[in-house]
Amino acid sequence: MIDRTTPEPTVEARGAALPGPSLSDFEEARERLRGIVQETPMERSRYLSGILGADVLLKCENLQRTGAYKIRGAYNMLSQLDAEQRERGVVAASAGNHAQGVAFSATELGIRSTIFMPLGVALPKLQATRDYGADVELRGMDFQSALAAAIDHVERTGATFVPPYDHAQIIAGQGTVGLEILDQVPDVATIVVPLGGGGLAAGVASAVRQRAALTGRTVRIVGVQAERAASFVDSLAAGEPTTIVTRPTIADGIAVSRPGTLPFSIVQAAVDEIVTVSDDDIARAMIVLLERAKLVVEPSGAVTTAAIMTGLVTSDGPTVAVLSGGNIDPLFMERVIARGLAASERYLNVRLALPDRPGQLAIIAQIVSDEQANVVEVLHTQHDTWTSIADVALDISVTTRGPEHAQRVLAALRRAGYEPQVR
Repeated sequence: MIDRTTPEPTVEARGAALPGPSLSDFEEARERLRGIVQETPMERSRYLSGILGADVLLKCENLQRTGAYKIRGAYNMLSQLDAEQRERGVVAASAGNHAQGVAFSATELGIRSTIFMPLGVALPKLQATRDYGADVELRGMDFQSALAAAIDHVERTGATFVPPYDHAQIIAGQGTVGLEILDQVPDVATIVVPLGGGGLAAGVASAVRQRAALTGRTVRIVGVQAERAASFVDSLAAGEPTTIVTRPTIADGIAVSRPGTLPFSIVQAAVDEIVTVSDDDIARAMIVLLERAKLVVEPSGAVTTAAIMTGLVTSDGPTVAVLSGGNIDPLFMERVIARGLAASERYLNVRLALPDRPGQLAIIAQIVSDEQANVVEVLHTQHDTWTSIADVALDISVTTRGPEHAQRVLAALRRAGYEPQVR
């Protein structure tokens, strides 16, 4: 956790002195986006409010057109291109939300767009980008390969490259989320925002700081990163953008190895605190959003909920958690749900050694049933070297009602003389 809380800053320090877009830039961006983007809903969460001890509201950018906030920055930048730039077209590299935002915006403005995506991109994201009107080129197995191909295309054709976050006009567009938050929740005390390359967090923090400064108010801004890709934590400690080695994370939309230069300078000045959450935290948060709020939110968008659920966010007033996107492959969603249930101890994987004689499997099934749990998967084998030659190995997957229920199931198995191992 990086906590950079300081004594009460002056209006100048929190407002006009910020680098990057001015308040008028954010307001002009909002006018450009009028009729293009939706003013997304603000939903109160009683569950999260109970955890935080203050009102928690969810800013539902997962319900935005194209399924994420990215359309805001893309359209704001593309709408300001001159006639010659529009004629040459635009290029972007992305495996997800940025691709869709650029494709939609370009088509809306009558601009040809070419999007470079890695070969392994999820089919729903690939198809959506094509459906929004882009020419999609698949290059390499990772984002860096796609990015290199996009830069080469720009050099050959003179097309305009649309960066995902490190551009003043992109940041100005993303910051319109912050202006909407202030209109929808005028007394907001804390805003929690996902943090990857920094475009969204920088835009929201700057727009909110500058607007609030006009009335002498301050709003606390908390950025949330995936702990396996927390480039801002190292960069702020170093005092400059720093490249880190990211590790695989389900929050791939914010898995950025180096902050953008302009976003870093804004975040450094305007964001109060940065916290990190684990993949298990994120998976649990996605389950809560599905069950309690009826919202489908991608892992990168659920990090703010995860931060509140794990007690990393404190607030003494209305708190807004930005849900930045809802684009997720259904097959991956299935895996995340299973992981989230396991992390919440509602999906219990147990291994047992059983005597190799008839009826043992039926005994285990009866014990689980007596505890009102449900067996959903069974693997019974005599060929596992984990057991002695006189035993068989049994792997069972059981759904429970939570940690206490899971412990009752395990206790019942132990009372019957078995030694269950949770996997």
